Amino acid sequence: MAITAKNLRPTNPVELDDIDRGLLRMLTENARRTNNSLAEELGIAPSTCLARLNALRSAGVIRRFTLEIDPVVLGHALEALIFVKIRPGARHLMSTFAEEMRAKPGVTQLFFLGGADDFLIHVAVRDSNDVRQFVLDNLSANPAVATTQTSLVFEHSQGAVPWL
Repeated sequence: MAITAKNLRPTNPVELDDIDRGLLRMLTENARRTNNSLAEELGIAPSTCLARLNALRSAGVIRRFTLEIDPVVLGHALEALIFVKIRPGARHLMSTFAEEMRAKPGVTQLFFLGGADDFLIHVAVRDSNDVRQFVLDNLSANPAVATTQTSLVFEHSQGAVPWL
């Protein structure tokens, strides 16, 4: 996906009521819950619950259902955040750079930033040597990259979703 103004979200936010917020809160905790269990906890009919869920999907509030994988269990015990600045003369390569980084093994998240840095790359790897190799192979050797700064993650946890 190219990094353009077209990727920005609509300016008119979707209004949520208590039932919508409850539905989103429950699905955030466990996206595999059945429609019947959601409806029962919300105190609404299953058909109403399904209609609400479909409306939230159609409005783009729910983009997808996913799962959370524990990288440590898969042998990727070290997480790092790598801040990247793109060279001023290589700004036209930012979309290509983003696409390439998203496809790299170990990259769990990629952020396009405003501010001092252009990108933040979140990686989950086996050890510090893997972080070093990732930076050397994919960033230091990339002619579009001006500088990088790497920070190790000691703990990573989800925060509460404040709008629910």
